[in-house]
Amino acid sequence: MNHDPVLAVAIRAARRAASVLLDAARDLKRLPSHAKGHADIAAEADVEAENAMIATLRAAFPAHAIVGEEAGEIVSQVADGGSVLGSAAHQWIVDPLDGVANFVHGYPHYAVSLALAQGGKVTHAVILDPVHDELFTAVRGKGAQHNEAAIRTSTCLRLEDALVGTALPTLGNPRLPSCLPAFAALVARCADVRRAGSCALDLAYVASGRLDGFWAMTGKSSDVAAGSLVLAEAGGRIGDLAGGPGFIRTGEAIAAAPGVFNALREAIAAARPAPPQVSA
Repeated sequence: MNHDPVLAVAIRAARRAASVLLDAARDLKRLPSHAKGHADIAAEADVEAENAMIATLRAAFPAHAIVGEEAGEIVSQVADGGSVLGSAAHQWIVDPLDGVANFVHGYPHYAVSLALAQGGKVTHAVILDPVHDELFTAVRGKGAQHNEAAIRTSTCLRLEDALVGTALPTLGNPRLPSCLPAFAALVARCADVRRAGSCALDLAYVASGRLDGFWAMTGKSSDVAAGSLVLAEAGGRIGDLAGGPGFIRTGEAIAAAPGVFNALREAIAAARPAPPQVSA
């Protein structure tokens, strides 16, 4: 087990958020299917869970900045009562509910995720599945764990044998049309494709060998921040759509076991529409 004190606080923050979500999930079960109140309960739980995470982190690290899905960027607290942006040194990226649609419908696949970035690099990561009590953690340079046991990516070597996950934009998102050709191409080539609804859990599944690859085009940094470190520490590869390091900034990522990363990246690149030509 990794006894890193920063990771311990992050796990505590994730479990506090998970407790909020599980209570709200029980409230959802009491309502008729597709009742109008479902969305309200989910929205309130999202905010309350994020507030629980923020309170835990700020109590332990008052000088750290926090970027939340609902709260935006929260500046650090300093001893003289002033405030400064802490993003350059220590910044937490938190997502209290990755998989909102699943949560609203009672589909048991969603996660709490948070990551600490120091000097622009993610150093600590936690992904917690509240329903199944599965905890994925990583500290830079110290490996990745699933419920305190070390994990590694799969040994898959061929894209044709790979089970691949994806997180596509939702209906109405202008990114969606450009993503569908890649989806069709991968369905035709891979062993199978899964769109489970939680980017953080998909990345954790690649890290633990349950999936062989994954790609996301959601455009949300909080979707990939924690999972990127868990995956890297489990021996996997992750990059943006060109294979570079900009995936946290763009929220667009390709992740896979080392044996299929290049093939997955090339297949997605070949299927994506060419950018429009600019007239001279």
